[in-house]
Amino acid sequence: MESLKKHLECLKLCGDETEAHNQILESLDGVLLALAEDMHRCSSLLGDSGIFPALARILEHNPRCAVKAAQVLAEIAKNEEMKKLCIEADLVLILVPQLKSTDEEMLLHTGRAIGRICYEKRDLQEELVKLGVITSLVRILTEYPENEALTRVDLLALCNLADLDSAKEALSKTNIAELLVKQLRRAEKHERLELIIEVLQALVQNDALKMQLVETGVHEALSEILLRLQGSLRAEDTLIVKAASDLIVSLLLGDGNCIRMVQLGIVHQLLDLLEKHMDNGDVSIQHAALSALRNFAIPVANKIQMLEEGVAERIKMLLRSEMPPVQFKLLGTLRMLTDGQAEAAEILGQDTTLLNRLVQWCNSKDQAGVCGEANRLLASLLSHSRSQEVVKAIQQAQGVKHLVSMTTSEYVIMQNEALIALAIASAINLEVLEDSFKETKLVQNLHKLLQDERTGPEVKYNSMNLLCNLLNSGDLRQEIEDNNFKETLETLCSYSNASVVNQAVITLQILKDKSQNTRISSP
Repeated sequence: MESLKKHLECLKLCGDETEAHNQILESLDGVLLALAEDMHRCSSLLGDSGIFPALARILEHNPRCAVKAAQVLAEIAKNEEMKKLCIEADLVLILVPQLKSTDEEMLLHTGRAIGRICYEKRDLQEELVKLGVITSLVRILTEYPENEALTRVDLLALCNLADLDSAKEALSKTNIAELLVKQLRRAEKHERLELIIEVLQALVQNDALKMQLVETGVHEALSEILLRLQGSLRAEDTLIVKAASDLIVSLLLGDGNCIRMVQLGIVHQLLDLLEKHMDNGDVSIQHAALSALRNFAIPVANKIQMLEEGVAERIKMLLRSEMPPVQFKLLGTLRMLTDGQAEAAEILGQDTTLLNRLVQWCNSKDQAGVCGEANRLLASLLSHSRSQEVVKAIQQAQGVKHLVSMTTSEYVIMQNEALIALAIASAINLEVLEDSFKETKLVQNLHKLLQDERTGPEVKYNSMNLLCNLLNSGDLRQEIEDNNFKETLETLCSYSNASVVNQAVITLQILKDKSQNTRISSP
């Protein structure tokens, strides 16, 4: 302690005398030695010594001793009480300019000192961002990527700051995404991988940074890590796999930039990822990739591009999977792709292999989700293709009976989709469908829907629209008359919904006209 007192007194007296640098360096080394031996005993002595102003003077005016002074501050800042004294002495403001140095040792000790002083102190961290520290951190990562110790300090600093919106905004104007992906690819130690992934997890909360990360292929780098560690039972490998999986999920979910992502070609990268993980890969990645594919298929611009690039064909290949959750989401993606795309719906609607698989899934009552999506895709193919060939193909695949059954689904959206699809199909080629409609008792189903007070107005409206088409078949019209639809329609003419009333009036008139014409033409 006596030796430490002498060194502190020397620094207090000589801190701004550049010619005394040898003596200053010796005293700084003495302080470092004392701190290493007993930080706790040194703390009280340091607090009363006036060393902080002296260190500030050395940092500002004595470049030959500045590195050692930064090292002393980095060690002092390990102590919580000493941090407060560093803050009170405004040492952070003195340290920040040192981050512009080209001396790697200076950068290392300055980074450590600032990081320790500002750890979990949000107001100071915000101040660091205002002082331009982000630019310095990015520069260091750019110029010294192979300095392991310095890179670690830099990444820790980014990790501490990345939760700040102001930091994300500043980082979005840099090439940080490219630098982090490079670091991710070269990282081998678990600690480094965890640190980089933690930084990335914070950055993907910003749309601009998320897009930059996608552009630089961060998901590919993460996928490589997952494949490398796949099957490992080591606890540290499991943690990395979980963190990397979560990050991929964060990258893929949300559609704020989905059009741009498709333009960048991420869809095929996602399909590559799915193919790699399809049989025994990470389930969370499969779900994230599948959910992202479905989201990407929603915007019209994306549908067109994805179809032109053969995405539908690749999805059909993936349907070989025997995993119901995968089947469910792939079917949903195909349905999204064909929505409003007549040509694609017509091509898929005549694919015998696909139709047979869909009909097979429609029978999978133990997998309600897959069964429902298969039915919905069948309906979508009919509705959006409006093709006579598709009507014939679905009839030949025995898919019509499933659409008739779908009209009585517990889900209103599925009821309406089935009713609209059958109305379109019956308008195109009623003759082909007539026998299936009779076998499946479609007329009776429609009557129940119209009579049931629980049936919503949209379902009633679409049921009557389909009914109008069925009246063009003599046999089906006879069934309609035998089931006393006339009375039901008359009741609906006073229904509370105006659209339903209007359609009931129209349907009733068509029924009367058809019945009258039949009587006139009878011998």
